[in-house]
Amino acid sequence: MDNFIESAPRGHCVVTGMGWVTPLGNSVPEVWHALLKGESGVRETPSEIPVRSALAAVVPDVPLTESPHRRQLDITISAVNSALADAGISLDADGVELILGTSYAGNLDDPDVPSLSAWAGQAADRLGFPGRPLCVTTACSAGSDAVLMGAELIRSGRREVCVCVGADVVTPAKRLGHSLLGTMTDEALRSFDARHNGMVLGEGAGVLILESADHARRRSAPVRAVLRGAGSANDAAGMTAPDPSGTSVVLAVERSLAGSGLTAVDIAVVSAHGTGTPVNDAVEATSLRKLFDSGERGPIVFGTKGALGHSLGACGTIEAITVIKALEDGLVPPVQGLDTPMADFPLPLPAGGPGPVAGTAGLSLTLGFGGFNTALLFSRPGSGHE
Repeated sequence: MDNFIESAPRGHCVVTGMGWVTPLGNSVPEVWHALLKGESGVRETPSEIPVRSALAAVVPDVPLTESPHRRQLDITISAVNSALADAGISLDADGVELILGTSYAGNLDDPDVPSLSAWAGQAADRLGFPGRPLCVTTACSAGSDAVLMGAELIRSGRREVCVCVGADVVTPAKRLGHSLLGTMTDEALRSFDARHNGMVLGEGAGVLILESADHARRRSAPVRAVLRGAGSANDAAGMTAPDPSGTSVVLAVERSLAGSGLTAVDIAVVSAHGTGTPVNDAVEATSLRKLFDSGERGPIVFGTKGALGHSLGACGTIEAITVIKALEDGLVPPVQGLDTPMADFPLPLPAGGPGPVAGTAGLSLTLGFGGFNTALLFSRPGSGHE
């Protein structure tokens, strides 16, 4: 990277490393290039039990025949090690915290695992982390909430570096649960398209290395992005259905903007949750209209779940990485399956090819079951917003 920490403002968190494991591969540049080309990792995937859809996006080099627990550990370890190498830092350095976000539920997904904390502890042990990790499980916003927690630990001065992880795997329990809920499609995940009729389960892991700007400056670390703000809010409306008003989604974004030095007008790109279910897409369209309907051309909106599947607790960190890459390259991938956008969608969507990003700040949105809504706000280093 050519963007060095001298351009980052004091008092902000910065991203100094990124890594992921996805259905399209494990290299951040190569997977990003594949997304820009419109490639997809969604495939027909056999199931041990009757499920509504045979489609899933699974990590190709981690066999489904292995236990969910082993698969989750393997992809977590791989993604964390990639991010640490990218940042040039070690887990056993002073002032480092490990935060694991997931919807994986221990013994609900694997009877041989007694608890979620057991998975987190084993992941920390395999990684060589000397302390006890923190674990966040807030459904589909878990990865984003791991980043939010890391940002708060750094802002408060309790930690200098936070390794923020989102990880999840496709399990029979998840496939059965979403079959019973009727959320899955057996055709294609088409976010914000008039034909949208459900989601496709996916899996993977994404990792962001957050540092205080001062700490990164002291070690002359390159910076990938500045985390300008993070906000969350809860619908308090239902266990699986979101609040159709989008009020708490808007509140989460407003909280991410508070104290950031930015306004909604500065946001050039939004990674939407974009599950492809009519209910979720409608809520996001409503929320984005409230946030950006100012009579001016708003940010370009994209989503990667049509290509990578809905990786549940991992999607927040994976999609945060895509926002950072979009700000670096000035491009977003096309939305898989988007042919005819919803009639009332308020903002531009890229269809058929990459779309341009005309600005230096971006937003990543995650909407989780139970009403967990989280917004992460990033800017490109040296963008003039400091």
